[in-house]
Amino acid sequence: MTTQEPRHSTQTAPDPSRWIAVFSLTMGVFSLVMAEFLPASLLTPMAESLAISEGQTGQAVTVTAIVALLSGLLVTAVTQRLDRRHVLLAFSVLMIAANLTVAFAPHLAWLLLGRVLLGVALGGFWALSTATVMRLVAEHDVPRALSVIFTGVPIATISAAALGSYLGDVIGWRNVFLLATALSVATLVLQYVTLPRMTPERPTPLGTLVSVLKRPGMGAGIIAIVLVFCGHFAFFTYVRPFLEGVSRMSINELSSTLLAFGVANFVGTLVAGFLLERSLRLTLLLMPLVMGVLGWMLATLGGFSMGTDAIMVAVWGFAFGAVPVAWSTWITRVVPDEAESGGGLIVASIQLAIALGAAVGGVMFDLSGVLGVCATAGTLLLAAAALILVAVRTRPETSADRDAMTATCQ
Repeated sequence: MTTQEPRHSTQTAPDPSRWIAVFSLTMGVFSLVMAEFLPASLLTPMAESLAISEGQTGQAVTVTAIVALLSGLLVTAVTQRLDRRHVLLAFSVLMIAANLTVAFAPHLAWLLLGRVLLGVALGGFWALSTATVMRLVAEHDVPRALSVIFTGVPIATISAAALGSYLGDVIGWRNVFLLATALSVATLVLQYVTLPRMTPERPTPLGTLVSVLKRPGMGAGIIAIVLVFCGHFAFFTYVRPFLEGVSRMSINELSSTLLAFGVANFVGTLVAGFLLERSLRLTLLLMPLVMGVLGWMLATLGGFSMGTDAIMVAVWGFAFGAVPVAWSTWITRVVPDEAESGGGLIVASIQLAIALGAAVGGVMFDLSGVLGVCATAGTLLLAAAALILVAVRTRPETSADRDAMTATCQ
């Protein structure tokens, strides 16, 4: 049985049941992200089984990202009158349907259909997750709860890459997606048991996105998000060519370095909660600054020492681990009254940045090689740090801000 949830959690003492609900959201993140990236590790066997090219199979990841972008923007308006508990459970059901559709896909069209369903669930879940956390835990616990949820991302990424590839060889790619389905069912059951009722606070039409974006500092924040994630994914997409070509690592050394990146990313996600409790602005600024400096160090010093390169890649992973948590916390601080719409804007921005990062990295790779990619990524991240320093707000709009804006318009 579930209970009616107030608009914002006002509890002062920790409630174990609420933290179990937070863990159920972590399970959702883990299941969604792993399902999103499984095709990347199963590309060849999927292509052979479906009698299509690896390039066509790779479209499965692209389709999911595009649909997730749209879903993140539209979910708040489309589901504005529905209990958030029911909406989140529906996304878990969609995830199950998506994995089953892919597991039994006879050809490309069914594969893409499954990935479209996953994109709807992925974008919608991410858009609502931050606002849901705000209603599950007390305000001072929000950064820590978000860091717990985002630990699902590095664990899922490592699992999709390593376990997905290994299990694909042992039991076949279709059975891997069936295992992902079983995990999704477990997630649904846990969420059904732990998530309280969360009635929508008020109608949120599509125009709310525009009004939120017009608030002071929001535009700069969204641009900074795009720059940070674009810079990261420009580098991360081509980290393997860097480690193989510049650092001259063997396959075992490469695997160990990528594992170190994933572990450091996980630790960074956990540490982010403690950093954010002390200073949101410093965390937002410091992480892209560190990554930007590392980008230029890799571009200029990469290849001199394999160990040094591995350490710099691991530190990059640690710094990036705090980034999603920091920006989700930022939304809870600057637009606490419209956290769902703000979350949708963040999801759309990140999905756009992932696509742009891969594209920009590809262009620079063709023009100037992988060192040019590192330099470009570093430049984008340093630009993001500069923008955060001068233009990004970390406090909500006040009545004085609104009065000043009104006076300016007059």
